[in-house]
Amino acid sequence: MNQDKTSGRKWSAVLGLAVAMLFVACAAPAPVPSTARTPAPITSGTKPKPYRVGRTWYQPMNDASNFTQDGVASWYGEEFHGRRTSNGEIYDMYGVSAAHKTLPFGTYVRVENLQTGKTIDVRINDRGPFVRNRIIDLSYGAAKQLGIVGPGTARVVIMALGRASGSDNGNQVYVPDDYYTGNFTFQVGAFAEKTNAERLRQELSGRYENAHITTYNSGMATFYRVRVGKVANLDQAVAYEDMLIENGYENAFIVAE
Repeated sequence: MNQDKTSGRKWSAVLGLAVAMLFVACAAPAPVPSTARTPAPITSGTKPKPYRVGRTWYQPMNDASNFTQDGVASWYGEEFHGRRTSNGEIYDMYGVSAAHKTLPFGTYVRVENLQTGKTIDVRINDRGPFVRNRIIDLSYGAAKQLGIVGPGTARVVIMALGRASGSDNGNQVYVPDDYYTGNFTFQVGAFAEKTNAERLRQELSGRYENAHITTYNSGMATFYRVRVGKVANLDQAVAYEDMLIENGYENAFIVAE
């Protein structure tokens, strides 16, 4: 009888140890993947899916009529008035234009203020806004028509219309374009001091390809923008951006070259 009790206690101990090991295995953290020079994933030629709602999201399609974004719009004005935009034009703050991080220059987009329902069609002639959670920077003139000059920002939906191609019975005609392919890189930081930018560039160069600094002069100050990576389509770009954020660079965002 004592022997049976002893055996029972032994089996109970073994069973308890097995259960404990099972819980430890389940609780163990998953290994963190190496990010040393991690390439963007290669995707198939199939139609890309919408990426997400909540952060800036993309629904890239070869047809411009299916490209939409939901996010925050802002505007820029006097500081940049009379200076050259990224496509070489002279910025007119009183005109109707906009800056976007990735859409090709010359693209017309329809911007809807989700609070008021007002809409405006603007042409992309600049790059920006260089802030993680904003999707479009409007000229002062466009922002005034949309009703966001006072608040400074507004929640909007933008829809790419295409490139202007004449008119039909007084209505502007647009030709769809390809917004899925291009040359995309990723901004990780921006600094007023070049030494700080160089320090971050060196840190990134050991982990990611194409770590470099671009210089921007606003007319009032010079900024040194640190960027990494280079991919050829928007699907790869979003995956690369997500990887940077997961690896601790929470303010990283996509920029078209």
